Amino acid sequence: MFQVKLSLPNTDPAMVLDVLTSCIMWFFYALIPCLLIDGVAVLPAPQNLSVQSTNMKHLLTWSPVVVPGEIIDYSVEYQGEYESLYMSHIWIPSSWCSPTENPECDITDDITATVLYNLRVRATLGSQTSAWSTLKHPFNRNSTILTPPGLEVSNDGFHLVIKLEDLGPQFEFLVAYWRREPGAKEHIKMVRNGGVPVLLETAEPGAAYCVKAQTFVKAIGRHSAFSQAECVKLQENNQFTPEVNQLPKGRGGGLCHSHAVS
Repeated sequence: MFQVKLSLPNTDPAMVLDVLTSCIMWFFYALIPCLLIDGVAVLPAPQNLSVQSTNMKHLLTWSPVVVPGEIIDYSVEYQGEYESLYMSHIWIPSSWCSPTENPECDITDDITATVLYNLRVRATLGSQTSAWSTLKHPFNRNSTILTPPGLEVSNDGFHLVIKLEDLGPQFEFLVAYWRREPGAKEHIKMVRNGGVPVLLETAEPGAAYCVKAQTFVKAIGRHSAFSQAECVKLQENNQFTPEVNQLPKGRGGGLCHSHAVS
């Protein structure tokens, strides 16, 4: 240890204070680089976190951290309801995005329950690490946007056959179909799986039929709107031709608006 004794005779006290203040500020700024190494936050934290969720597929995105000439890695972590309530210090690394170079993360496999999830992201460059940025509002998968399924209508000789878009094991489908004529009844069928042909009913040669469908996800207790109706006509040789494709939304429109459900 050593001491520095200053002798400033006849010096204005205000000047002495300015000198001391300058020395203190210089020392503080000189110390900052020592605090910005060994993993202490030096990078800007990722901003603008948001989740886009459609048909139970959940994508977390954020604005990229830009350092010219460098590739930034990101880590993603989450908390379920239990961790948030009882173990707030516990964060779980995402299944697919710890780390990732892309400013997005498919968190579908991490979101396994219909509860609130906290999500956070940080950036890393070598030994430099940013602060964590946390999603402003916790995410619940029951907010996902459900869209009507893709629908194909065909026949196997004498039967009306449909094939629905395969949206995954959580999806079931409610299918409505009817013969396109005044007063025809609308029939309802529950289809458990997409991606495979499903026989609806025996089709009469020369008759026109319409079909529409909606998705249902039991895990969140929600369903999509119905798709637009797909209408086809079975020719005398048992071949289908388009009759009226994409009728107005609702229960089919046109001749189909007065159908009763059987």
